[in-house]
Amino acid sequence: MSSDALIKHYCKELRFGKNIYESYSKIAAADFGDFLAQLLKLELDHRELTRKNRNLKSAGFDVIKTFEGYEFGDIQIPGSVSLEELKSGSFIEKLENLILYGPVGTGKSHMATAIGVVACSRGMKAKFFRTASLVNQLSEAKAKGELKRFMKQLEKTDLLICDEWGYVPFEKEGSQLLFQVISECYEKRSVIITTNLEFSKWNGIFYDEKLTSAIIDRLVHHSHLLVFQGQSYRLTHSTMKSH
Repeated sequence: MSSDALIKHYCKELRFGKNIYESYSKIAAADFGDFLAQLLKLELDHRELTRKNRNLKSAGFDVIKTFEGYEFGDIQIPGSVSLEELKSGSFIEKLENLILYGPVGTGKSHMATAIGVVACSRGMKAKFFRTASLVNQLSEAKAKGELKRFMKQLEKTDLLICDEWGYVPFEKEGSQLLFQVISECYEKRSVIITTNLEFSKWNGIFYDEKLTSAIIDRLVHHSHLLVFQGQSYRLTHSTMKSH
């Protein structure tokens, strides 16, 4: 068996995948030690990229968005968090939350997604849900007796993103399940919520003052409130302009 075939065979037996086999012949090295160091680095970089891509795929983003070209001019950012902390996602390591509040189309979901993408690129695990979809999935999981398993999946995340919070009111069971998720996240992982409803109107989502207060209490603690202003980006940049 040729050395090329042996390397391919050994890589398969050691479960290294194809990267080492496909890359080793392209390495220019001064000596065997240098060759081995470069080869190991190639494999390490490959595994890191694979992990990041896997995290991105499992996060469930509707569309991948980044901070490239993102406008922060119409956003009130509190002094408790810096722009750099937002763009780097470093607040996630401190188990802090973000509440992104403002009218529809002002860039809340874009920011939440961009932060989630940054988190995935840094090796963290994120999950993105439209809040109504999350509640539906929780209700379905409970009905099938799979709620514990679903919750276990959420427990593995570093960042939970609940988009369009409050756009659809919930039934009693859905509200209780969402409260269970938020309670489980409390001081264990970061949560980002995007909403166009001020806190005083959240009772209209949950129909239970005590439950509403308990959810707000857990979210607001260790949280930063960003207020989005200005006109809808989608309307401003719409191709359907009046003549």
